[in-house]
Amino acid sequence: MQGIKAVIFDMDGVLIDSEPLWRIAMIQGFNGIGIDFTDEDCRKTTGMRFKEVVEHWFNHHNITHSTPIQLNDAVHSCLIDLIHEKGEAMKGALELLDHLRKKGFPIGLATSSNHILIEAVLKKTQTTLYFNDITSAEFLQFGKPHPEVFLKCAANLNIPPENCLVIEDSVNGVKAGKAAGMTVIAVPDKEHWNDERFQIADHKLNNLSDVIKLF
Repeated sequence: MQGIKAVIFDMDGVLIDSEPLWRIAMIQGFNGIGIDFTDEDCRKTTGMRFKEVVEHWFNHHNITHSTPIQLNDAVHSCLIDLIHEKGEAMKGALELLDHLRKKGFPIGLATSSNHILIEAVLKKTQTTLYFNDITSAEFLQFGKPHPEVFLKCAANLNIPPENCLVIEDSVNGVKAGKAAGMTVIAVPDKEHWNDERFQIADHKLNNLSDVIKLF
């Protein structure tokens, strides 16, 4: 970790175990407008901004009887309820955040999720005060795998990209971090552990507790 001066976290699947909750909310939302939606469909768009996910599936199914805004609102409402009820911080997340803060590293959060969801996650995990900057791609021009959200977070932290470490769980997130010129740690879930596309990451670890060992 020589040269690293700041650490930037992704949120979904890194800070909080929200990917299973996303799938429940998406399946319920799409089924609610008459689309047969499955777990596999959810996985096809992992790491994308949700508005891009909705646009993708609306075009794919030629949906005209509902609107993207209506589905977006329904899915996020369901998801936030699920986070409040079932959300849990990822293994080692709190310990890593505490370790980095004690070491004096500026800490950023760079996520594709919107601000309402970010607020719900930070409240549930009680991690708001750990972050020196919180950047959402919601209103940026590009989402991951484009590096814009990471570059903006680094600029807000006033740290050059080459001195930033990114922690990601998705292939799109890893691509975005590398495109930003940052060091990237991939922490994939078991289902995606053998995905060869994670080879572009600088490190691939089992969980956030293993990240602590690098500092």
